[in-house]
Amino acid sequence: MDTAQPVISPQDLADVADTPLLEGAVVDTPMLVVDLDATVDAGTAVRAVERALHSDRLLVGVRRTPGPVPEAVADLVAGLDTTIVADAAPADRRMVGVADPDAAVAELRDVVAANVHAAMVLGQVLRLSEELPVPQAIDVESLAYSTLLGTPGFRRWLQQRGPRPLPPPAPQDPVLVRRDGERLHITLNRPERRNAYGAEVRDGLVEALRLAIADDTITAIVLDGSGPVFSAGGDLDEFGTTPDLATAHLIRTRAGAGRLVAQLADRTEVRVHGSCVGAGIEVPAFAGRIVAAPGTVFRLPEVSMGLIPGAGGTVGVPRRIGRWRAFWLCATGAALDVGTALAWGLVDEISPGR
Repeated sequence: MDTAQPVISPQDLADVADTPLLEGAVVDTPMLVVDLDATVDAGTAVRAVERALHSDRLLVGVRRTPGPVPEAVADLVAGLDTTIVADAAPADRRMVGVADPDAAVAELRDVVAANVHAAMVLGQVLRLSEELPVPQAIDVESLAYSTLLGTPGFRRWLQQRGPRPLPPPAPQDPVLVRRDGERLHITLNRPERRNAYGAEVRDGLVEALRLAIADDTITAIVLDGSGPVFSAGGDLDEFGTTPDLATAHLIRTRAGAGRLVAQLADRTEVRVHGSCVGAGIEVPAFAGRIVAAPGTVFRLPEVSMGLIPGAGGTVGVPRRIGRWRAFWLCATGAALDVGTALAWGLVDEISPGR
């Protein structure tokens, strides 16, 4: 595999035909960097947009010049997988603002080189599901996730993790549910495992949400977590333990919480704190309102495991922050502080109340 990530101009993108993505069974040049500081005329920009929409490779824009991107390349930016700039207005979901664009592009280059299949599938899924209804988009994510379970990247992660025993049964109710008039309060309650989204927590949460779906006298749902963190995401000790891939797909989609939270979005508020990793932000992202405690941090680390988010993260998160910033977060696994999360729209309020 060619690990170099060439820098091309919009003119190159418009005029140079794509070379084949595969050399035999090996991905050749999985990512191209598009220099958005280069001068481009309107006609070239239109052709570049068309090429971008049909490219087999990941396309990452970079602009080192402060200020808005020129109008001539605005549509091109929308057609890329993400764009790294010296500064970005929080409201512009197409761009990620960083202190050093070249260093950020180099970081992304290294991630893609190390996790080619996961990074490329991530880009494809985000594009495919952008306009789909939530249930169908979750299906697309899960089918792609199942594909990645058979890749060398995930097998390598499993080997590095090493064999682990299944987590012990919860010493208490893994999910607490209480009714207060028209309000249903749901609390993730495995603080000894950092409220990991394992089978017991998932099933308890799904049962509580189904109660709200069945009872329309419940007009408000509040979801929070006990202990120092809201949720550390999927329980890593359970990864790779489902008996077959088809059953795993059905569990992720038909027995997962994401579809239900989306269905109940207009009634649901999630209160997060501490660390929200993987499913710990993927599931809340579907809610109508997310309130975060000061200091809350968000991460989507699945690509580094050879996977993509599997609890709805490629669906709910981009609907809040755009697929471009979602690609950056998922690909790099970068920690997002609560202030940036608020500015981007991943959360709706910062409040010290739990």
